[in-house]
Amino acid sequence: MKFIVSSRICWMAIAFAFSATASLAQGKPASGGEAGTKLAAINMRMAIANTAEGKQAASQLETEFMTRRKELEDLSKKINDLQQRLTSGASTLNDEEKERLTLEGQRLSRQLERRQNEFQEDLNDAQSEALSRIGRKMIEVLGKYAPKNGYGAVLDNSSQTTPVMYASTDITEDIVRLYDATYPAKGAAGAGNTNPSSKPTSKPVGE
Repeated sequence: MKFIVSSRICWMAIAFAFSATASLAQGKPASGGEAGTKLAAINMRMAIANTAEGKQAASQLETEFMTRRKELEDLSKKINDLQQRLTSGASTLNDEEKERLTLEGQRLSRQLERRQNEFQEDLNDAQSEALSRIGRKMIEVLGKYAPKNGYGAVLDNSSQTTPVMYASTDITEDIVRLYDATYPAKGAAGAGNTNPSSKPTSKPVGE
């Protein structure tokens, strides 16, 4: 059984719904003012990832989950080593030793699957929380920017379900700059104390 854990946090894999974008598309400015007539597009997921706060959140998550990722990689290596011993010793190991190694490999495989699922669930929750937090504030920024600059509709071209075939302007970079100016990233000292990587595992690796 081969198991590989990615070393990067993948922001683009998580979909995020923005209700305020829909209101802008309907010509209803989120922060008051008259809707304009221009059409613009924005890649919301890229915008979130490219803000200073988004980059900081990605780096923090990478650090927080590093220990648990290493545990999974070590456990996967133990399983691969057992398989290698069984393969290389197919003609030299006695039946009792083969059975012992097989049972040990099955036990570690079940442990790996359980820990992998727990890791992925915790990582998804942490990513979703960060995306939701930044996304809500970005919608506020976008809701002020669009009517002020005469846009009657802003469409999200990062959504595969509603692809944008044409828009007069892409405002992704403008919104990223405006977001960073409105919500500058805080230092590490301002981060929360919750550390997803501190969640205890049920058993030490190998037991």
